[in-house]
Amino acid sequence: MAQLTFQRIAVDGSKVDGPMVVAYAPAELAFTKASTYAEVAVPGLEQPLLQFVKGEAETLSVELFFDSTDRGTGAGAVAVTDEVERFHKLVSVRSAFHAPTLVRVTWGPDFPGVAMGESETGGRSFTAVVLSVGRRFTLFNPDGKPLRALVTVALKHYVTLAGQLAAINLQSADHTRTHVVADGETLPLIAHDAYADAGLWRVIADHNNLTEVRDLVPGTRLEIPPLGTP
Repeated sequence: MAQLTFQRIAVDGSKVDGPMVVAYAPAELAFTKASTYAEVAVPGLEQPLLQFVKGEAETLSVELFFDSTDRGTGAGAVAVTDEVERFHKLVSVRSAFHAPTLVRVTWGPDFPGVAMGESETGGRSFTAVVLSVGRRFTLFNPDGKPLRALVTVALKHYVTLAGQLAAINLQSADHTRTHVVADGETLPLIAHDAYADAGLWRVIADHNNLTEVRDLVPGTRLEIPPLGTP
């Protein structure tokens, strides 16, 4: 069975120490992704035009459960303190890096946390900086040892400039670009997005030697040539 794992890594992707495996799967994972738009006022219009400014980093919030009562609750009980402290140290500055390390979160092949650029890491993961770690101890044995705890972790996705440029295929308009066909897309729609003119769909069709232009297969990679390229 796949387990939720937190792996501390350096900026270059190298592992800093051993993975931290969560014994109990969380009840939920919460992802949030947003974009920033500016309002452009145009005299005479009822409402301003919206101009895309920038995307915002995706965030992940998760609550982790720790419980050692299966190993007893009496004098020989095992505290959850050490397990909890490992996660608390995710926000601690590491002397070798002069900052907290990055964290890569994984949870098997069906982990839904794939963010921009993560497909390039060779697996389904979520690489992030740790914004905060909250600890709440909910059960103690008679000696005062904490036996249960809830740890709330908030993370923000981290990706390098090179990773961002590769993920959004940000290339100059006078160079050939690559477009992956999405479900329901048509050549006129792709041409409209690429050239602001749906009527230029044949430029794409001819460049890619397409004969069946009505039924595009989702996942197909098309080259989008600059206008004027034979």
